[in-house]
Amino acid sequence: MKHLDEYRDPALILHQVEAIRAACTRRWTLMEVCGGQTHAILRHGLDELLADSVELLHGPGCPVCVTPAETLDQAVLLTRRPEVMLCTFGDMLRVPGALGDLNGARAAGGDVRVIYSPLDAVALAREHPQREVVLLAVGFETTAPAAAIAVLQAEALGLTNLSLLVSHSLVPPAMEALLTDPDSRIQGFLAAGHVCTVEGATVYRTIAEHFGVPIVVTGFEPVDLLAGIHACVEQLERGEARVENRYDRAARDDGNAAARDAVTRVFEPVEREWRGMGRLPASGLALRPEFARFDALKRFDLAGTESGGDGPCIAGQVLRGLSRPTDCPAFGRECTPDHPLGAPMVSSEGACAAYLHYRGET
Repeated sequence: MKHLDEYRDPALILHQVEAIRAACTRRWTLMEVCGGQTHAILRHGLDELLADSVELLHGPGCPVCVTPAETLDQAVLLTRRPEVMLCTFGDMLRVPGALGDLNGARAAGGDVRVIYSPLDAVALAREHPQREVVLLAVGFETTAPAAAIAVLQAEALGLTNLSLLVSHSLVPPAMEALLTDPDSRIQGFLAAGHVCTVEGATVYRTIAEHFGVPIVVTGFEPVDLLAGIHACVEQLERGEARVENRYDRAARDDGNAAARDAVTRVFEPVEREWRGMGRLPASGLALRPEFARFDALKRFDLAGTESGGDGPCIAGQVLRGLSRPTDCPAFGRECTPDHPLGAPMVSSEGACAAYLHYRGET
């Protein structure tokens, strides 16, 4: 299959691994900030192939994992209102908060609908004018445009029964927070190609220049990832720190202007809580005042909901690249995909789920 088989060619993979090893005069520490890349790295054993030359840390690249417990608790509270129909992506159903998860809320009688696009929530609001339809809007820059379009479409249709519980997160502020952490060992970043299809590669330029770290945009197949690692290592060996796009078949330096315009029209940057990382300035999106009527927090007076936190889960350490999933005493024992204690074990992009699935490590 074009754009698949040639990016998983074993001979090419081994050739790239040897090229990276030859380029390294010391062992470098890089971080990928994408759950899809984390899973690809573990699935194809790239971290093991490069273990003597490059250490790969897994960052906060899973949007489900960084969604705060507070947001999940607010969603669960909404399901207890008989007039509410809560719409969510399927990977949010089993993410635990202090009040349980949405699967449990549905079992208790809450009306929880799994959707595949924010526009599905718009359609449900039109079909059920007597219900209050709430879209749980989570994700990084890649999913925010669709949520913005849903708001604009609802406004054009004159819908009054649709609102959004917004927990969109922005990647660059999280990268800055990681680099300012005194415990950070990050020397370079692999940036997610799909984020750059929206935001463009140049969004990372200020970070690279200010912190003196190379940032290489890459894709999700092993050949893509190794090309990104190689480019990052070559910059480090030369003492360079710039943004480089190694995924130009999909991501452009200027991104998608129409998608960015939709997001800018509907949302504004705000301080956001990241699960396990605390409150990060300008790291999230909230509805602009002119769209406040679509804000579920205001409509249902949910602001100020407090969560009990993450309990024994060390998600924060894992998401910051300070610990690996196997460092957690509950990993694979008390915490499994069937009985997760934290979001990284639930999500299809979570690092804990990846370690358990591909390595079977306990």
